[in-house]
Amino acid sequence: MRRVLTIAAFASLGACAAKEMPVEQRIALASPAATVTARGETAPVGTANADAADDPAIWRNAADPAASLVVGTDKKAGLYVYGLDGKVRDFLDAGRVNNVDLKDGVAIGGGTGVLVVASDRNDVANAKLALFRLDTASAKLTALGTVPAGAGEAYGVCLYRDVAGLYAFIVLKDGTINQVALDASGATPSGRIVRTMKLGTQSEGCAADDRTGVLYVAEEDVGLWKFDAKAGGSVSPVKIAAADGRNIVADAEGVAIAMVGEKDGYVLVSSQGDNAYAVYRIADDAYVGRFRIAAGTVGATEETDGIEVMTGDFGPGFPGGLFVAQDGQNGAGAQNFKLVAWDDIVRALGLPQ
Repeated sequence: MRRVLTIAAFASLGACAAKEMPVEQRIALASPAATVTARGETAPVGTANADAADDPAIWRNAADPAASLVVGTDKKAGLYVYGLDGKVRDFLDAGRVNNVDLKDGVAIGGGTGVLVVASDRNDVANAKLALFRLDTASAKLTALGTVPAGAGEAYGVCLYRDVAGLYAFIVLKDGTINQVALDASGATPSGRIVRTMKLGTQSEGCAADDRTGVLYVAEEDVGLWKFDAKAGGSVSPVKIAAADGRNIVADAEGVAIAMVGEKDGYVLVSSQGDNAYAVYRIADDAYVGRFRIAAGTVGATEETDGIEVMTGDFGPGFPGGLFVAQDGQNGAGAQNFKLVAWDDIVRALGLPQ
């Protein structure tokens, strides 16, 4: 009974007060979590002794899955491109870019290719989207330009594509979400804000599902929300899960979608406050479990900001999919990203295979 009362008392605290607890206490009060270990990790970002690495994006090489790439932000300096061996393939000085996403098969400068979009916070009063082309053969990034994305500090970003076109959702620090129609087909990219949504407090992580037309956004001290992603859709949010100290322990940070089949799969959220990740089923928004990345061949993850996941073949190391998580501590080194096999998460949580 004392344990139940302790949990109830914890749940009644505000998220800010709960964050003042030692992490060991937050872990003890949170829901149970399965454990997995990472199969690889990236080289550390170049900015040492700082909260610098932040958010990853994944490009899958369908012709040679083991040659797939990960793009990651150093929010103090720019963008990295990594191979699945964790080695740096490229770095582009882009300044203070916070979150990143990418889409393949996008019209770019008269051709088609992989468009990388980052939330640009070099000017904290005026958000921008920084656009890049990823040359998948050389693993090199080329800057295409920036697009204005509204007044306020740029934080989160995710891309969405439907029959009407390509969009970026940029999440501003105050919880404003601007949907920006993008066009990179010409000599310089352009964009226009087509609608605005709002959450009440600081928000960042987001992911949009092209199959279902749903946008997911994490409000850090409140929880996980979903919106209609279509440009003409409702701007009213629907809450999926609260940051109640049990399944999600504030901050709710990165958001990622593990796609299974035509419209099913899972939404993953970084439960930063207890170094875990919460998983929800897309079909009915039901909670299905949590996991942590424990130390193994490479280190554990702590205080994760951004995450990304992609199902499918990524070669012998990641045959069923790849989950990438920012590591906020990384021992004595600068921050980096850990690489986890999606198959290991599926087995640890007992998900249908």
